[in-house]
Amino acid sequence: MSAQVQAPGGAPRQPFFHTPEQRIALARQKFFEEGVRPTGAVGEAVIQSWMRCLGAHHVPGRRPEFEPVTPSRAHSALARSRELLEAARDDLGTMETALAGTECRVILTDGAGVIVHAPLRLSLSWQPVLRCTRVGVDLAESLVGTTAPGVVAKTGQAVAVVAGEHFYEALSAVHCAAAPIRDAQGRLAGVLDLSGEGSPFGFHAASMVGLYATRIENRLLQMQSREHLIVRFQADPSLLHTPLEGLAGVGPDGEVRWLNTVAARMLSAPATAPGSAPALFGLRLQELLALTRQAAPCVGRLPSGLGVWLTAHLQAPDGADFNHGLAMSPAAGPVAGPPAPSALSNSSDAAPTPVATLDDRSMQFIQATLAESGGNISRAARKLGVSRGLLYRRLKLGAQPETEKKSFHAGTGKSRG
Repeated sequence: MSAQVQAPGGAPRQPFFHTPEQRIALARQKFFEEGVRPTGAVGEAVIQSWMRCLGAHHVPGRRPEFEPVTPSRAHSALARSRELLEAARDDLGTMETALAGTECRVILTDGAGVIVHAPLRLSLSWQPVLRCTRVGVDLAESLVGTTAPGVVAKTGQAVAVVAGEHFYEALSAVHCAAAPIRDAQGRLAGVLDLSGEGSPFGFHAASMVGLYATRIENRLLQMQSREHLIVRFQADPSLLHTPLEGLAGVGPDGEVRWLNTVAARMLSAPATAPGSAPALFGLRLQELLALTRQAAPCVGRLPSGLGVWLTAHLQAPDGADFNHGLAMSPAAGPVAGPPAPSALSNSSDAAPTPVATLDDRSMQFIQATLAESGGNISRAARKLGVSRGLLYRRLKLGAQPETEKKSFHAGTGKSRG
């Protein structure tokens, strides 16, 4: 099955394998027959899953049953996954079209592992396992053992499980790769899985499923953030509006509610409740709101010193565009094209590259902020960075005499420190 080599200096001999099948077979022998942990022969996620299955008294030789959940639970799973299915609809269709010439099957489960989408096209007759994967079937690890969707539903981490890495011997012909999809609260909303039966993937399935899971997750995050300012950013503007863009949802109080995976890595911050906009972006809420009026991405510099391109959009719950409620300074404008490398590297000692700023004197913006605060003067004043008295006077006047303009502008300017 494997050959042995003697390491120099009398070190323990290490096996090497001619095929993946040999490696997996030895791992199963060591784990299930000898009780030895097969570290290095299979992935840690697979070993941990095998241990959980044995702990639950599962027997590898038994054939798992792919049974549907009760009608009421299936209905609940579909209802809870309505936004997930809407966010995934286009990408599921694209994946199924791309895979039409293969023997693979795209599956989407909810966060617990219950299938909420499976292709209408049935698998081939010699794919008995995949023919069982229908909407309503529970793929939880506790029921069907080690599978990619089951492990992801359990751990929240992407994984590929091939052939004999499945806990049950009856699934040894199956190959699957799955990736998590999280919502704006950081919860596991679903699992995207790509499975084949009978032969290995002829392409890197884990990369494909990871790419589409990211696209679906980004769309879901934005769908669930109708009251948030959505900020897009990346070091290269050509990566904006792609799965490689950083996304952040900013609340009306200037706190960042969530980050997608790319953004969390770029900012070295947790995905949920990561901190305030100034702490993460070096920009106040008003400055981020200013981006919504820019036709092109603007250049900024993160507190870490990393230069990035940013753009943002804000939409009300009823779909009304809030951009028209934000009055911009006419002197500011978008940067037309990418900066020369020195434009960022030579400005490390300077403040973040300025973006267009809000005209705080605009009655439109004051009224929009007041409406956003539910008519609460104190809350609106805090958002604007002015005193309640100054805001009362501005609302009472309803006009903008030059002296009041200067007073209001000076009041907002003091809050920038």
